[in-house]
Amino acid sequence: MNKIVITIAGLCLSSQLLAADAAATRAKIEANLTNGDRTAAEVARDANRKPGAVLEFFGLEDNMKVLEISPATGYWSKFVGPTLCENGGELVLSVGVSGSYRSNVMSLDGLNCASAINDDISLGNLPVFDFDEDDFDMVLTFWNLHNPSVEGRRNLNQAVYNSLKSGGVYGVVDHTRRHMQGSNRAVGRRLDPVLMIKEMVDVGFEFVDFSDMHYHPEDDLTQEVGTPGVQGNTDRFTLKFRKP
Repeated sequence: MNKIVITIAGLCLSSQLLAADAAATRAKIEANLTNGDRTAAEVARDANRKPGAVLEFFGLEDNMKVLEISPATGYWSKFVGPTLCENGGELVLSVGVSGSYRSNVMSLDGLNCASAINDDISLGNLPVFDFDEDDFDMVLTFWNLHNPSVEGRRNLNQAVYNSLKSGGVYGVVDHTRRHMQGSNRAVGRRLDPVLMIKEMVDVGFEFVDFSDMHYHPEDDLTQEVGTPGVQGNTDRFTLKFRKP
């Protein structure tokens, strides 16, 4: 009986320490949001995207090795990278990372620990593959899973699963589609979050949690995400998965 009590107490203490580390990393993220390399447009998106809250929810710690899938113009990389680089972590960018992106973003101050892998693969070309590395603590992707085909998304998620350490986290944010709604042009860049959970579980992930921080009740889920008035204000799901 005493052993059980001790074990439970140890688990609770460990959970508290992890939460404290994530909260401390959030403070560093918030500080790096003032990075002078960020554009005015990127700063303006912060109130809606809530980057500090998102990364704390996923449990980001500043000494992790993190893979970011399809970082595009580098909105997240510009503050995640410096936070990791200054504290012994590492940021790796992948899938659809062009040469111009590497020269424009990875060469910025504070991104000395950043690198790129598998950049010959794009969201539109996702065969069965594996990432070049398999020791990531966390993989992140934002507004990207709606782009591949169902098969391509399965290949990507399996590669992500294989790339993570046991206990590693996969954090996903994307535009919400109404549950069980069929596809059409208007909702083509939206995804059913229930389907996303099923797809992740099918490749081996455990579903850990969701957050409603990106809930937008004014979005009726029927309009294309780039529609004026809807763009930047879509309802989005924020899902956290773990590799057992």
